[in-house]
Amino acid sequence: MADGGIIKVELLPEIAPQTVNNFVYLVQKGFYDGLVFHRIIPEFMIQGGCPDGNGMGGPGYGIKGEFSSNGVRNSLKHERGVISMARSAIYDSAGSQFFIMHQNSPHLDGSYAAFGRVTAGLDVVDRIVMGPSDQTAGGVALEPRATMKKVTVDTFGVTYAEPRKITR
Repeated sequence: MADGGIIKVELLPEIAPQTVNNFVYLVQKGFYDGLVFHRIIPEFMIQGGCPDGNGMGGPGYGIKGEFSSNGVRNSLKHERGVISMARSAIYDSAGSQFFIMHQNSPHLDGSYAAFGRVTAGLDVVDRIVMGPSDQTAGGVALEPRATMKKVTVDTFGVTYAEPRKITR
């Protein structure tokens, strides 16, 4: 984070392989560097990964939504610290935006592709939540949001394939 905070996430390719492939692909391209958590809802989640900073942007493609409502088994529950892909009402629309759960939200289970969990830095998530609330004017944040200075990934020697992209 730009303020020096670090959030470490364990990715779970055995649960959501295409989602993890996509996330690793974008991280390795530097896609997330300098982006903000543009949507911050206390007692729910923080959302980032939009290149426009307003929740409307993405990488120019979607990926298969790996969740049960879309015919894909995903056993990871949306509990505090879980990372999941944001999407529109279209199941296969997730691209780059993701959210980290601030609190348990079982109503999301089966409808969003959870793909990892925070292993260190939940205090940073809490600090982000305590910052500016989710107030916007015309889709633009009224106050600066928490910035992801540099996002890195350690694949532990595993090579991840480029994601199967769905273009519209």
